[in-house]
Amino acid sequence: MKFRVRSFREEPEINFIPLIDVLLVILIFLIITTTYTKKSELQINLPTAEASKQPEHAQQIDVAIDSNANYVINKTPVAFNNRDGFAQALKKAAGSMRDPVVVISADAKASHQSVIHVMEAAQFAGYGKITFSTDPTHP
Repeated sequence: MKFRVRSFREEPEINFIPLIDVLLVILIFLIITTTYTKKSELQINLPTAEASKQPEHAQQIDVAIDSNANYVINKTPVAFNNRDGFAQALKKAAGSMRDPVVVISADAKASHQSVIHVMEAAQFAGYGKITFSTDPTHP
């Protein structure tokens, strides 16, 4: 038997087009998942403040909220049925005050939604000045 010796040797080729396609798909996947990962793993460290007690305003409405979502306006218990009813209670408490400051004193364990209810009702009643009170004895 006679074997033929090839005169030239065929060089193997690596086709980079499929490799580039796969890398682009992986890159796009990583970019998209990284963006969602940042939003879902957001850690918030709430700021602390040391401030002197603010002077009481002559025209203010005090709203207190306890951990069971019970509301008190100027030391008078008020039930929160809806935003409109609570806005009317705020207007009644304001009496003849033109633009009172709504001071919200919420319990540390009160739900965020309870505070939002008061803020929404104050906005609906036309009171744009809202502030929060804190306990100065705790650091």
